[in-house]
Amino acid sequence: MQILNVEEKYNNKKISTYLLNKFPLLKRNTLFKALRKKDIRLNNVRINDDVEIHTGDEIKVFITDNLLYLNNIALDIIFEDDNILVINKPVGIEVTNITNNGISLTSLCKEYINGFVKPCHRLDRNTEGLVLFAKNEQALNILLDKFKNKEIEKHYIATVYGIPKKKQERLEAYLFKDTKKSLVYISDEFKKGYQKIITSYRIISENKENNTCILDINLETGRTHQIRAHLAHIGFPIIGDGKYGINEVNKKFHQKYQMLTSYKLKFNFSTDSSFLEYLDKKEIYLNQKTK
Repeated sequence: MQILNVEEKYNNKKISTYLLNKFPLLKRNTLFKALRKKDIRLNNVRINDDVEIHTGDEIKVFITDNLLYLNNIALDIIFEDDNILVINKPVGIEVTNITNNGISLTSLCKEYINGFVKPCHRLDRNTEGLVLFAKNEQALNILLDKFKNKEIEKHYIATVYGIPKKKQERLEAYLFKDTKKSLVYISDEFKKGYQKIITSYRIISENKENNTCILDINLETGRTHQIRAHLAHIGFPIIGDGKYGINEVNKKFHQKYQMLTSYKLKFNFSTDSSFLEYLDKKEIYLNQKTK
């Protein structure tokens, strides 16, 4: 059994919206089956409808943990050697923050390595794809510097609503992070508290029939929610993005999570890389597995 208390941002929302957000791995049919069986209680009252909830309500969920969480997850190792580990992160798990099921991608890597392992960058909880880990302190310091100096490219694939006129473009803007609301805001002009962001895209394919296209995106800066917010800001939201996207569009395409995947890491070293020199010019792809 899970006991939850409704936060203010979910006031007047449907209980299904709340629970599907809280448990990204929970399937809709499993949730509504639990409602029909009255396996969910609202303020200690068994309910069988998708009712509206309010701030401070207590919800008890009688659904087995294996249907709610990423239990017994097996790491999808894309590449590994003595110094680095590259993992394909699934949707629904944080890179570092421990989620409700008591795990993070980092904690799973620590169990696997049984020693030093730390992430060199992050992905949003509901973004899937490649995450680079260092397996020793020296490698971590070098790789963090490489990211800072833009000597490691991070490429993403995103499916967006709308088709940009330009086939490729390097976008510059400014981003402000509102920690309390867990949101970021984009401005074309510099403002106090805003940080510069650079997002480049290239159209891979387009579908004029449903007004969508697939973009290859390269980040020169790696701010929170940068890709999602920046693309939405220029009028091309990622399909499935519940925070910066368009709800009607997400429903039309039946997408619960943002269609965004980190699919390639490219090492372009231009400064001293010490014992990691062998990684220079190396490219690691999502569909590649080397160990």
